[in-house]
Amino acid sequence: MSCQGKKTVPENFIRHCTRHLEKVPIFLDILLVFPLESAVMDEKISKEELIKIIKPLIAEQLSAFIREHELKAKEISLIERIIRVEEELKAQREIIASLQREMNARFEAMEKRFEAMEKRFEAMDSRFEALQREMDRRFEALQREMDKRFEAVDKRFEAMDKRFDSLEKRLSFLQWLMAGGFTFVSILITLINFLK
Repeated sequence: MSCQGKKTVPENFIRHCTRHLEKVPIFLDILLVFPLESAVMDEKISKEELIKIIKPLIAEQLSAFIREHELKAKEISLIERIIRVEEELKAQREIIASLQREMNARFEAMEKRFEAMEKRFEAMDSRFEALQREMDRRFEALQREMDKRFEAVDKRFEAMDKRFDSLEKRLSFLQWLMAGGFTFVSILITLINFLK
Protein backbone atom coordinates (compact mmCIF):
# COMPACT_ATOMS: atom_id res chain seq x y z
CA MET A 1 0.00 0.00 0.00
CA SER A 2 2.84 2.37 -0.52
CA CYS A 3 2.36 5.51 -2.51
CA GLN A 4 5.42 4.92 -4.74
CA GLY A 5 5.39 3.32 -8.20
CA LYS A 6 5.96 4.01 -11.87
CA LYS A 7 3.46 6.85 -11.98
CA THR A 8 3.78 10.05 -9.95
CA VAL A 9 3.04 9.97 -6.26
CA PRO A 10 0.06 12.30 -6.22
CA GLU A 11 -1.91 10.21 -8.70
CA ASN A 12 -1.20 7.04 -6.71
CA PHE A 13 -2.14 8.88 -3.55
CA ILE A 14 -5.37 10.08 -5.14
CA ARG A 15 -6.20 6.60 -6.35
CA HIS A 16 -5.31 5.06 -3.00
CA CYS A 17 -7.34 7.64 -0.99
CA THR A 18 -10.36 7.51 -3.27
CA ARG A 19 -10.39 3.74 -3.19
CA HIS A 20 -10.01 3.31 0.56
CA LEU A 21 -11.25 6.56 2.09
CA GLU A 22 -14.33 7.46 0.04
CA LYS A 23 -16.45 7.42 3.16
CA VAL A 24 -14.40 10.09 4.97
CA PRO A 25 -15.34 13.54 3.61
CA ILE A 26 -12.21 15.25 4.99
CA PHE A 27 -9.90 13.26 2.77
CA LEU A 28 -12.04 13.88 -0.28
CA ASP A 29 -11.88 17.60 0.49
CA ILE A 30 -8.12 17.34 0.90
CA LEU A 31 -7.83 15.59 -2.43
CA LEU A 32 -9.80 18.34 -4.11
CA VAL A 33 -7.58 21.02 -2.52
CA PHE A 34 -4.31 19.19 -3.22
CA PRO A 35 -2.33 21.03 -5.96
CA LEU A 36 -2.36 18.84 -9.04
CA GLU A 37 -0.29 20.95 -11.31
CA SER A 38 1.52 19.37 -14.20
CA ALA A 39 4.91 20.31 -12.80
CA VAL A 40 4.20 18.49 -9.55
CA MET A 41 2.74 15.52 -11.42
CA ASP A 42 5.90 14.97 -13.41
CA GLU A 43 8.20 15.07 -10.41
CA LYS A 44 8.73 12.28 -8.02
CA ILE A 45 7.94 13.31 -4.42
CA SER A 46 9.33 11.48 -1.46
CA LYS A 47 7.26 10.35 1.45
CA GLU A 48 8.64 13.01 3.82
CA GLU A 49 7.97 15.80 1.33
CA LEU A 50 4.48 14.47 0.77
CA ILE A 51 3.91 14.48 4.56
CA LYS A 52 5.22 18.06 4.74
CA ILE A 53 2.80 19.09 2.00
CA ILE A 54 -0.21 17.10 3.21
CA LYS A 55 0.19 17.74 6.98
CA PRO A 56 -0.65 21.50 6.87
CA LEU A 57 -3.46 20.82 4.43
CA ILE A 58 -4.94 18.13 6.64
CA ALA A 59 -4.59 20.40 9.72
CA GLU A 60 -6.27 23.22 7.85
CA GLN A 61 -9.06 21.00 6.56
CA LEU A 62 -9.51 19.36 9.97
CA SER A 63 -9.77 22.74 11.71
CA ALA A 64 -12.30 23.91 9.10
CA PHE A 65 -14.23 20.65 9.50
CA ILE A 66 -14.18 20.99 13.29
CA ARG A 67 -15.33 24.63 13.11
CA GLU A 68 -18.13 23.70 10.74
CA HIS A 69 -19.21 20.75 12.83
CA GLU A 70 -18.91 22.72 16.09
CA LEU A 71 -21.41 25.19 14.66
CA LYS A 72 -23.61 22.28 13.61
CA ALA A 73 -23.20 20.71 17.06
CA LYS A 74 -24.14 24.03 18.68
CA GLU A 75 -27.12 24.26 16.36
CA ILE A 76 -28.08 20.69 17.21
CA SER A 77 -27.72 21.36 20.95
CA LEU A 78 -29.80 24.52 20.55
CA ILE A 79 -32.40 22.56 18.63
CA GLU A 80 -32.38 19.88 21.35
CA ARG A 81 -32.75 22.56 24.02
CA ILE A 82 -35.59 24.17 22.08
CA ILE A 83 -37.26 20.77 21.74
CA ARG A 84 -36.83 20.14 25.48
CA VAL A 85 -38.24 23.59 26.27
CA GLU A 86 -41.19 22.95 23.94
CA GLU A 87 -41.78 19.57 25.60
CA GLU A 88 -41.63 21.19 29.02
CA LEU A 89 -44.01 23.91 27.89
CA LYS A 90 -46.35 21.26 26.55
CA ALA A 91 -46.12 19.37 29.84
CA GLN A 92 -46.73 22.62 31.75
CA ARG A 93 -49.74 23.36 29.55
CA GLU A 94 -51.09 19.89 30.27
CA ILE A 95 -50.50 20.37 34.00
CA ILE A 96 -52.18 23.78 33.91
CA ALA A 97 -55.09 22.34 31.91
CA SER A 98 -55.49 19.49 34.42
CA LEU A 99 -55.28 21.95 37.33
CA GLN A 100 -57.84 24.14 35.62
CA ARG A 101 -60.14 21.14 35.19
CA GLU A 102 -59.68 20.24 38.86
CA MET A 103 -60.34 23.84 39.93
CA ASN A 104 -63.45 23.95 37.76
CA ALA A 105 -64.64 20.68 39.32
CA ARG A 106 -63.96 22.07 42.80
CA PHE A 107 -65.74 25.32 42.01
CA GLU A 108 -68.71 23.37 40.67
CA ALA A 109 -68.75 21.27 43.85
CA MET A 110 -68.58 24.44 45.96
CA GLU A 111 -71.33 25.97 43.86
CA LYS A 112 -73.49 22.89 44.48
CA ARG A 113 -72.75 23.17 48.20
CA PHE A 114 -73.73 26.83 48.17
CA GLU A 115 -76.93 25.97 46.32
CA ALA A 116 -77.69 23.27 48.91
CA MET A 117 -76.98 25.77 51.70
CA GLU A 118 -79.19 28.31 49.97
CA LYS A 119 -81.99 25.73 49.81
CA ARG A 120 -81.48 25.03 53.51
CA PHE A 121 -81.65 28.75 54.27
CA GLU A 122 -84.81 29.03 52.20
CA ALA A 123 -86.29 26.08 54.13
CA MET A 124 -85.26 27.74 57.39
CA ASP A 125 -86.80 31.02 56.21
CA SER A 126 -90.05 29.25 55.39
CA ARG A 127 -89.94 27.55 58.81
CA PHE A 128 -89.33 30.89 60.51
CA GLU A 129 -92.15 32.47 58.54
CA ALA A 130 -94.47 29.61 59.52
CA LEU A 131 -93.31 29.92 63.12
CA GLN A 132 -93.81 33.68 62.96
CA ARG A 133 -97.33 33.23 61.59
CA GLU A 134 -98.06 30.66 64.31
CA MET A 135 -96.70 32.99 66.99
CA ASP A 136 -98.70 35.91 65.55
CA ARG A 137 -101.85 33.76 65.59
CA ARG A 138 -101.18 32.67 69.17
CA PHE A 139 -100.40 36.21 70.21
CA GLU A 140 -103.59 37.49 68.63
CA ALA A 141 -105.59 34.72 70.36
CA LEU A 142 -103.86 35.55 73.63
CA GLN A 143 -104.54 39.25 73.03
CA ARG A 144 -108.23 38.54 72.42
CA GLU A 145 -108.38 36.39 75.55
CA MET A 146 -106.62 39.07 77.56
CA ASP A 147 -109.01 41.67 76.15
CA LYS A 148 -111.94 39.52 77.26
CA ARG A 149 -110.43 39.13 80.69
CA PHE A 150 -109.78 42.86 80.94
CA GLU A 151 -113.36 43.50 79.85
CA ALA A 152 -114.54 41.09 82.56
CA VAL A 153 -112.29 42.87 85.10
CA ASP A 154 -113.66 46.20 83.84
CA LYS A 155 -117.19 44.89 84.33
CA ARG A 156 -116.28 43.76 87.84
CA PHE A 157 -114.80 47.18 88.57
CA GLU A 158 -117.95 48.81 87.18
CA ALA A 159 -120.07 46.51 89.37
CA MET A 160 -117.87 47.41 92.32
CA ASP A 161 -118.18 51.08 91.39
CA LYS A 162 -121.98 50.67 91.38
CA ARG A 163 -121.79 48.95 94.76
CA PHE A 164 -119.56 51.69 96.08
CA ASP A 165 -121.92 54.29 94.62
CA SER A 166 -124.91 52.61 96.24
CA LEU A 167 -122.92 52.19 99.47
CA GLU A 168 -121.92 55.81 99.27
CA LYS A 169 -125.54 56.78 98.76
CA ARG A 170 -126.55 54.69 101.76
CA LEU A 171 -123.74 56.13 103.84
CA SER A 172 -124.67 59.70 102.84
CA PHE A 173 -128.33 58.89 103.61
CA LEU A 174 -127.31 57.44 106.96
CA GLN A 175 -125.10 60.42 107.55
CA TRP A 176 -127.95 62.81 106.83
CA LEU A 177 -130.28 60.69 108.83
CA MET A 178 -127.92 60.63 111.76
CA ALA A 179 -127.29 64.35 111.44
CA GLY A 180 -131.05 64.95 111.26
CA GLY A 181 -131.56 62.60 114.26
CA PHE A 182 -128.87 64.37 116.30
CA THR A 183 -130.24 67.71 115.30
CA PHE A 184 -133.75 66.61 116.27
CA VAL A 185 -132.51 65.16 119.56
CA SER A 186 -130.48 68.28 120.36
CA ILE A 187 -133.44 70.53 119.49
CA LEU A 188 -135.64 68.37 121.61
CA ILE A 189 -133.13 68.49 124.53
CA THR A 190 -132.89 72.27 124.21
CA LEU A 191 -136.70 72.64 124.15
CA ILE A 192 -137.00 70.44 127.20
CA ASN A 193 -134.37 72.51 128.95
CA PHE A 194 -136.24 75.69 128.10
CA LEU A 195 -139.48 74.38 129.21
CA LYS A 196 -138.35 73.39 132.53
